[in-house]
Amino acid sequence: MFSKDNLEYAPIPLPDRMDLSDDDMTKAVAAFYDVMRRRHTVRDFSDRPVKREIIEECVRTAGTAPSGANHQPWAFVAISQPAMKRRIREQAEEEERRFYAGGGGDEWLKALEPIGTNDDKPHLEVAPWLIVVFAQRWGLFGDGTRFKNYYVPESVGIATGFLIAALHHAGLVALTHTPNPMKFLAPALGRPAGEKPVMILAVGHPAADATVPAVAKVKKPLGEILQVLE
Repeated sequence: MFSKDNLEYAPIPLPDRMDLSDDDMTKAVAAFYDVMRRRHTVRDFSDRPVKREIIEECVRTAGTAPSGANHQPWAFVAISQPAMKRRIREQAEEEERRFYAGGGGDEWLKALEPIGTNDDKPHLEVAPWLIVVFAQRWGLFGDGTRFKNYYVPESVGIATGFLIAALHHAGLVALTHTPNPMKFLAPALGRPAGEKPVMILAVGHPAADATVPAVAKVKKPLGEILQVLE
């Protein structure tokens, strides 16, 4: 871990080395794709409980993500407390009403029409867990002095991707929610001044009658997202 008195480079042999054959690699990546293509963003949640230990292990996985200078500039707050979830919903909906009343702009609102969203966010209460993702713009040494974190948005984005993949691997569904601004979250959750909330993940099991927008199943083909130079 980054600390003021431990700034020397100390290489160690690569741990946990994997050495798969080409055939095994092909099978492994195909199997992983088959798992991940079944991931769906869901807005209809069951109130079925999810054990805290499962959430903790998913966040532990997120913490293995690469980061700028290995500063790991992220923090996660997992919330199951009904009163706090209600407060977050109320304040998020207040901001969403302004957005859907025109604050988001015509182009953005038009783009959201196929998704079917509006300013009503019951999932923020129904889902058994909310995970709030914070970006740490700076850190503190033990003596209280600041140090700068690097590539913070990129690092936090990668860690959030790891978290979403882990939640899906655990058999759960998640919804990314990004009210803007989210200034109410840091004081509400008692987070330090150097942290900025970037996302809320509603996490749980899908409701029996859960649906997804048809457009969500339309993914760009590989040829549109990949360029290969050989």
